[in-house]
Amino acid sequence: MRIAINTRLLLKGKMDGIGWFTAETAHRMVLAHPEHTFFFFFDRKPDKEFIFADNIRPVVLCPQARHPVLWHMFFQWAVPYALKKYKIDLFLSPDGFIPLHTKVPTLTVIHDLNFEHADGNLKGSHQRYMTHYFRQFAHNATRVATVSEYSKRDIEATYGIDSTKIDVVYDGSHPGYRPHSEEEKLATRQHFTSGCPYIIFVSTILKRKNLANLLTAFEQVKSMEPSNLKLVVVGSKVWWQDELAEAYDKMTHKADVIMPGHVDAKELAALMSASEALVYPSYFEGFGIPILEAMYAETAVICSNTTSMPEVGGDAVLYIDPHSTEDIAHAIKDIQQPDVRNALIEKGRLQRTKYSWERTANLLWTSMMHTIGNE
Repeated sequence: MRIAINTRLLLKGKMDGIGWFTAETAHRMVLAHPEHTFFFFFDRKPDKEFIFADNIRPVVLCPQARHPVLWHMFFQWAVPYALKKYKIDLFLSPDGFIPLHTKVPTLTVIHDLNFEHADGNLKGSHQRYMTHYFRQFAHNATRVATVSEYSKRDIEATYGIDSTKIDVVYDGSHPGYRPHSEEEKLATRQHFTSGCPYIIFVSTILKRKNLANLLTAFEQVKSMEPSNLKLVVVGSKVWWQDELAEAYDKMTHKADVIMPGHVDAKELAALMSASEALVYPSYFEGFGIPILEAMYAETAVICSNTTSMPEVGGDAVLYIDPHSTEDIAHAIKDIQQPDVRNALIEKGRLQRTKYSWERTANLLWTSMMHTIGNE
């Protein structure tokens, strides 16, 4: 069988959640099925690390798809042409974008519909494109996969898709997340926070990630109980304006907020393990991979009580109302107690076993076989 995968988000050193989903699942499926040929559709010359097996055929399509107009050209012109040229039997798109006019069986992975539920989560042009086209992508795809039962229900209700057409494949954790030794933790704290304890926020900085309320809550904690606790914010500043910029500008404890920006996977795993807790106050998540990564790093978790996060966190996290800075502040104070952290970490060891990239890859492969009617 000739299988094409949209791999445009495989960018060395620049991958986000969907990029890692693509990398981890594709790697496992390709190695598990050497009898099939996999065509990886890139929008630029790929790094050689992504061509890791003899049954991969890299194909570079134009244009580079990083803007709505270019998305349209890439997926509605270049991809259909390539599907015909290479006689593809199945097309998998891990980022949700698909050609609307093709006879090739297509599986789209729609991770969440955050853009359907609130304005301002994306750039205006991106928001308009996605609200216009993703409904069509969901209806035109042969099958749809998503990463949580919450997202499945949301896609079914928002787009009117029959639930029998939607498969849940979940997410996994990067293999680099593990509990580090005390010596390793000390070295990490020394490097990033001059040896001080810290809580960590991990995400590309977008409006829906709710960093504004976290900054305000952290300011409240520091004002009520002076300490050497730091907040480490890891992620690229895609959105830094309005209430977020205002919250930061008002802080009197800016010096206690450390912003290393985007860091590589190895550094991020070390930062996660050495932290007192991950604080993840997002308004909306289709899964929330950092929650799982923290569990594998054996770090306590504070996260929102909304959307998919209770499904992923189970009873192993401290839940907060993301709209309440007082609630977030109270949780930050509670998580500094060793008995609270240790209890959550112990529960996290059990909760994390429900999710792995091996499971994701197996479920995704099953969904692909359903797409072509083989199962």
